[in-house]
Amino acid sequence: MTKSRSVDEERWADLADLVLMISREIQYRGYADESAVPLTQSEGIVMRYLLKDGPAAPSRIAAATGLQRTNLSTTLRGLDGKGLIERQADPDDGRGVAVSPTEHGRGNYAVVRQEWATAVSEAVAGDDTHLDAAVALLSGIAEGLGRTRPGTPSSHPPA
Repeated sequence: MTKSRSVDEERWADLADLVLMISREIQYRGYADESAVPLTQSEGIVMRYLLKDGPAAPSRIAAATGLQRTNLSTTLRGLDGKGLIERQADPDDGRGVAVSPTEHGRGNYAVVRQEWATAVSEAVAGDDTHLDAAVALLSGIAEGLGRTRPGTPSSHPPA
């Protein structure tokens, strides 16, 4: 391995470590807005998917998010109990079910995103000098990791 490759790998590892630390810090602080409904990591993954891609069958949600079907069932029950999703007969196939976010689910996502924005902006005193570049880089990483997700889940998947 060349020295430059080692330095690059170290920088990428630092970035991954920072992303994990930032995620934990955001989750740790909770929400100031009492109307915000806290979500588990799996619930957040499912809500992001539904809000981006619209109604979907549970099998499609599981495939797109990388969640195992048994974990997805538990996650959907939790979201349903919080009033954040609804299940309807699939318009394409009356025998199936389509899951979609409720208005409450959409509103909750808007509230928590505002809180996240405030937290991360305040953490750097509003300095947005490299914000567009950071968002572009992290978006590319998220898309690439999703595209190259292994077919079988890790023995240590998120809860």
